[in-house]
Amino acid sequence: MPRWLRNILLLLAPVALAACSARGDATRPVPTTRVEAARQVLPAHDRRVVVMLPGRGDDLAGLQRRGAAQIIQSEWPDADVILTGLTLPYYTSGVAARRLHDEVIAPLKLQGYRQVWVAGISLGGLGALLYDQAYPGQLDGMLLLSPYLGDHAIQQEIRAAGGLSAWNPGPVQPMGPRTFQRELWRHLKQWARVPARTQTVWLAYGANERFRGGIELMSPQLPADHVRMLPGHHNWALWNPALHQLLRAVPPDSH
Repeated sequence: MPRWLRNILLLLAPVALAACSARGDATRPVPTTRVEAARQVLPAHDRRVVVMLPGRGDDLAGLQRRGAAQIIQSEWPDADVILTGLTLPYYTSGVAARRLHDEVIAPLKLQGYRQVWVAGISLGGLGALLYDQAYPGQLDGMLLLSPYLGDHAIQQEIRAAGGLSAWNPGPVQPMGPRTFQRELWRHLKQWARVPARTQTVWLAYGANERFRGGIELMSPQLPADHVRMLPGHHNWALWNPALHQLLRAVPPDSH
């Protein structure tokens, strides 16, 4: 097992729901289900769609059980929702971003939606960021809930440098199992030079979750009012109210 995959499994294992990870077959299409808005009076080009990426402990069925689409539509009643089963095997196979684009995002763009958003929980938050890095300009906004941002070693390197703004990531390297974390953090560092990008990213996390340290290395890149730290741990007791809060926080003219 490669070291980067072992690190992901070790870091995420304690927070996986039901003490196990959601499985999936990365050789098959990404499972999806569409939950259409109750208000379908608007044509597609006047509507928006939110693509939901699960955390490691969830899959498509888990998002359905948790009522993720209903949470989104309770705040954005005109939004269609696409729940996905982009689970850990797609990430460990190195195909998550490409498959998300080819099988989900690109077809939605062809349907003519006014806006395409991605909401990602934990591993899904990482997936949203990896997608945005690989396919810049494709998303109109991201809602990140407790995003997993890699292992402690690179985070300690960034801390020791004095934070992300002072950190020198070194020469650009091709994305791969040994380089994706450094290249992801390079991408996040560059957000400081692209304020228009950070205006469309909202972040929520728990005061008592184990990923707080890494998240707080990233959060200064965002406008302060786009960040919510809430009481709670790395679980749905946090993510349910956090998703409500982020959806409410997005100004009407942004969606």
